[in-house]
Amino acid sequence: MTPDDPRLAGRPRTRPSRTTPSRTPGPRHDDRRRTFPALAPRTAPDGRFAATWWGNAWVEALEDTALDAARLARGKAYAQRGHVDAITVVPGRVVAYVHGSRPRPYRTEIRLRTLGDDDWERFLDEAAARPEHIAALLDKDVPHALEAVTGLLPAPGDLVPDCSCPDDGYPCKHAAALCYQAARLLDEDPFVLFLMRGRGEQELLADLTRRNAARSAAESATTAPAVPTVPARTALAPLTGRGLPPLPPPLPVPAHPGRPAVFPADPDAPDPLALDLLAGEAAARAHAFLSTGRDPVAALSPWQDAVRLAAAHPGSGLTASTRALYRDLAHALDRTPTDLARAVAAWRQGGPAGLAVLEEPWDPPAGPFDRARPALLAADLPAFRPWRNRLSTRSLQLRFGRDGLWYGYESDTDREDWWPRGTPDADPVGVVTDLLGR
Repeated sequence: MTPDDPRLAGRPRTRPSRTTPSRTPGPRHDDRRRTFPALAPRTAPDGRFAATWWGNAWVEALEDTALDAARLARGKAYAQRGHVDAITVVPGRVVAYVHGSRPRPYRTEIRLRTLGDDDWERFLDEAAARPEHIAALLDKDVPHALEAVTGLLPAPGDLVPDCSCPDDGYPCKHAAALCYQAARLLDEDPFVLFLMRGRGEQELLADLTRRNAARSAAESATTAPAVPTVPARTALAPLTGRGLPPLPPPLPVPAHPGRPAVFPADPDAPDPLALDLLAGEAAARAHAFLSTGRDPVAALSPWQDAVRLAAAHPGSGLTASTRALYRDLAHALDRTPTDLARAVAAWRQGGPAGLAVLEEPWDPPAGPFDRARPALLAADLPAFRPWRNRLSTRSLQLRFGRDGLWYGYESDTDREDWWPRGTPDADPVGVVTDLLGR
């Protein structure tokens, strides 16, 4: 066995020192090549080899392709008993050595088509279009809405097996075992599927970051107001008998605090995430002092303050530093990054009032809430079903806040996965009209 033998992939090349405890190696990758150590034997109690819907889509593509159910069953047994060595994934190929009945393992691979540039453009546009899709990907989940992207999930006949064994089955039991183990990798990290289709995790996140930054810039672009000025020469030159001219009036307080600049990563400079948080924090608190004369942070709970900090950070958590921020804040408060991303969307929608609308259902008194449903029906909008302060259809929802405003929410149809959307308004018809893009 040589040092370059693929069977050694993912294993330490040197013995651990006596003073350093050995550790199980994790996945090694250069973004276009990832090698995973052999997975431990496992038997699924419910008979399903994969736990996620995309992992099961992979298994179904294998089973729909198989010509011999007996070989398929033996391949599943091989996978369950841990006969598959380290698995290497590169664009278009999954490779491993699989142990069979003979002493020498067989080199086995699964080939599949990589996506073209147009397919990736559609995927990236769909993923960047909604913050919940981004949050799901960061949480190692694939939204069902991305299932519609052509060619992402394997179809029957899309997986092409190849093995060095003499068996001419399609697939042979060794290739079937590799396929089943690959489904376990997909369960743990959906970015393995994206790599199979041609894009590495860092490349994919960089593309999403650029789209997200462009969208954020377009949404926040405003025309700067004219600023009254006094020439420096006039302000500094004493005027005999008249004194200095009066200072210009104070600048108007902007509607929202400004976003800090993007700080480039530099090994000789302070951490860009820390700079960004400090600048964002200073801008938000300065804006609050100018607007209200009080500190908005003092009365916040730890969770509210964590949401506020994350919401002050530009973007939606796509860079490595921002993903770490979301992960660390959520972990400190026993929440998930998805919980934090949803709360951030609510905070950006309406501040503390928007977060309260997200998390605190309540029973509004008779009045505007009761008049909303007839108004929506009169505007020829879908029929909404009421529950406490919420009016819902299969994919749209209105939430009535204690501040008298209506807050829009959207979800994939029949998913009950509601995300804040749009701008709060006292008119429920206007909120729904904006959500529908009329």
